[in-house]
Amino acid sequence: MPPKDDPELQKLRKELDDMMKKIKEEQDKVADKTLQDICGDMADAPKVRLTTKKLLKGHINKVNSVHFSGDSRHAVTGSLDGKLIIWDTWTGNKVQVIPLRSSWVMSVAFAPSGNYVACGGMDNMCTIYDLNNRDSTGAAKIVRELLGYEGFLSSCRFLDDKTIITGSGDMKICLWDLEAGKRSLEFEAHSGDVVSISLSPDSKTYITGSVDKSCRLWDLRDEKPKQTFFGHTSDVNSVCFHPSGYAFATGSEDKTSRMFDIRSDQNVATYCPPNSTSGFTSCGLSFSGRYVLCGSDDSSVHIWDTLKNQHNGCLTGHENRITSLSVAGNGMAVATCSWDNNVRVWV
Repeated sequence: MPPKDDPELQKLRKELDDMMKKIKEEQDKVADKTLQDICGDMADAPKVRLTTKKLLKGHINKVNSVHFSGDSRHAVTGSLDGKLIIWDTWTGNKVQVIPLRSSWVMSVAFAPSGNYVACGGMDNMCTIYDLNNRDSTGAAKIVRELLGYEGFLSSCRFLDDKTIITGSGDMKICLWDLEAGKRSLEFEAHSGDVVSISLSPDSKTYITGSVDKSCRLWDLRDEKPKQTFFGHTSDVNSVCFHPSGYAFATGSEDKTSRMFDIRSDQNVATYCPPNSTSGFTSCGLSFSGRYVLCGSDDSSVHIWDTLKNQHNGCLTGHENRITSLSVAGNGMAVATCSWDNNVRVWV
């Protein structure tokens, strides 16, 4: 039986809804233009012609996460088969296979330097591996196990070899000093699971997306959000900073992708697929920021022209839902992974 609705709770909920509505109205009052209005007379962006350059086979279960290294050549993938694989995406070869202590991986991250990878998931911890050091079995050496999470680890990103930031199902964000193995910050960030983290190009701020339908902008040194962005009507599964650092894109369970402008505090564009049948699990922006790519439950990647708000096409090939998408730092490739056990590199 569902819990009885407390009249006080109902009152508070109504108050909250009214407040949100008021904020939204105030925001709409000053929202004079959308990206589409401003860029309507621009030339159409060329059709994106990406094809699967490499089909990376090696995992024997669903692949949940992929992330490019700072060299834009190597990528790490984490799968429910209990393995992390480091790939050379140029040749399609496996560089390393790392057996995990827990197979429930939900997030992987490559350090920009290419020296370390991190992973975590339902084991409620974040494990850091040093790729340049091997243990007695020949696998990459565990250098840190970051414990103390009260929920699953949903996202992690390295700032550098010494610092990592994580988001988890206990609604918290943690900043870790890896040399000391201690948290330098820990705070409740959202009113629901933190699902996604994206660092700004200058690595001074970051955006988080959450199951509470909101996105937040944070300063790395602070425990209070600088801005909160509403607009999505369901979980925000993925956030991605625009290369300019002045905006970010999102992919959500509500079957839309959106562009939020940080300076004007506005939702400047909403991207809808031609057939809205499934939600988006992941998003990425091209090197120029002109295209937004969203991995979907319908096993394709949808692409839009961000400025003119036109659907540019789909990348098809995967045979099951796409779980994660990573754009190479140099903008030359996109890696996607899926529940079909495969990883594809699109060039």
